[in-house]
Amino acid sequence: MLRITRIPRVQLHPGRACQTQAPHHRFTKGPQYTPSSSNVAGYIAAASVIVAIGAWWSISPPGLVPFLKSRPDQHLIVESDPSKAEVTRILSQESYSFIVRNIAGVERYDGARLASNSPCEDRFTHGLVSPWHDCSPWLALGLFDGHAGWQTADFLEKKLISSVQHSLSQIKPPSDGQVMSERIVHNTITKAFVDLDNSIIKAAEDAAESDLPLQEKVRRFVLAFAGSCALLSLYDPGTRSLHVACVGDSRAVLGQQSPDGKWKAAPLSTDQTGSNMAEVAKLNDEHPGEESLAQGGRVLGLVVSRAFGDGRWKWPSETMKDFSRRFCGPGALSSKYNIRTPPYITAEPVITTTTIEPGRPSFLILATDGMWDRLSNQQAVDLVAAWLDSRSTGASTKYSKPGPPSYPAFDFGDFWKGVSPGFIEERATIQDDNAAVHLMRNSLGGNHSELIAGRLALTPPYSRNRRDDITIQVVFFDNVL
Repeated sequence: MLRITRIPRVQLHPGRACQTQAPHHRFTKGPQYTPSSSNVAGYIAAASVIVAIGAWWSISPPGLVPFLKSRPDQHLIVESDPSKAEVTRILSQESYSFIVRNIAGVERYDGARLASNSPCEDRFTHGLVSPWHDCSPWLALGLFDGHAGWQTADFLEKKLISSVQHSLSQIKPPSDGQVMSERIVHNTITKAFVDLDNSIIKAAEDAAESDLPLQEKVRRFVLAFAGSCALLSLYDPGTRSLHVACVGDSRAVLGQQSPDGKWKAAPLSTDQTGSNMAEVAKLNDEHPGEESLAQGGRVLGLVVSRAFGDGRWKWPSETMKDFSRRFCGPGALSSKYNIRTPPYITAEPVITTTTIEPGRPSFLILATDGMWDRLSNQQAVDLVAAWLDSRSTGASTKYSKPGPPSYPAFDFGDFWKGVSPGFIEERATIQDDNAAVHLMRNSLGGNHSELIAGRLALTPPYSRNRRDDITIQVVFFDNVL
């Protein structure tokens, strides 16, 4: 029986009973099967059911066509920027908090998401998994940052963790007193990632040669035309092992308190992009004679060097041209790249395993690049540490400031006049009960109410000029709260 208590989005009071709600996704015990290409097709067919809201015509008797009424007293009404209360509502509308009662070593986790794209291309999931029937459940959290559409991220939200759980269930569980080797765990997780991505690509290829109607073929190509990063964390309470698997440029950072009381940021993943020299070297080794694949921080035009889906970087040029013509997908990569030996990107994750030391205060931050574009690892850790300090009775932090801040009138043109668009300590603020919302607020402007309200007032597609989709999860281990 799962015993996770959700904290409602209100002020938290120590000792007060918390409302119980279902988590965003509940994972049940027992094997969950890795999707084959046919199962992927089933997912697409179900997920692509369109609820048609047709135009509704009111039929009037002949000759009774309604007159349009003029309203000379009405003028164009432009909504004002969000108020402070509205800013908080927008930042918190997709937030959640859970007190964790039956995962030894974990006290609580918070999360939040803010859309910029319409629809949002970020997805997230969280809950319990049981790799083996006779072991304690693990805590699983995942973030999926889609690009060129939301569809691949949405698929991963529903399938990735269950695929990893099934893959783990196929290996022999450790005996009493034994610890499974990191190599076995890493290889098993890697296989689940790669197999799932292969099923996405194969489902599209199989559809192209099938007798299915066109609409079904198009639906099965959606996941391969779009793409997504993936960041997955699995915490094993039995060994206090935290496994983090990363594909793309979402990032995991561990905050740990030293004996002197200072908090240090320890990255548990590295952004896999065309700016990562290790990734570029790996790419060049795999494709000798094509050393110009990574230019300007991109891999053949794509920022990330690893991703799910993204068939353009995995199929030969002629194949991609054929699929694009037949199923109205994105065009093949530019001929200037001289494509010779695809695939160029992979969904193979880089995995780290870290032991959460008992008695040492620590927390984990998972976030998509929409947050990390504005916060460094240490800044994010310092912000959460200050948030923790503020929860102590009478505690003050380095972000405590007397009175409300005062800023001159602002517009986005001020960014070209020296105003920093990123996080600066002078704009830091602590006013949220949810740690993920706290990070989100400070990444967007903090106590600069006009800056943050202006960013939130922007709507798609122009909002992408000033903010990306942002998804954040924060896990608090024991001896922290």
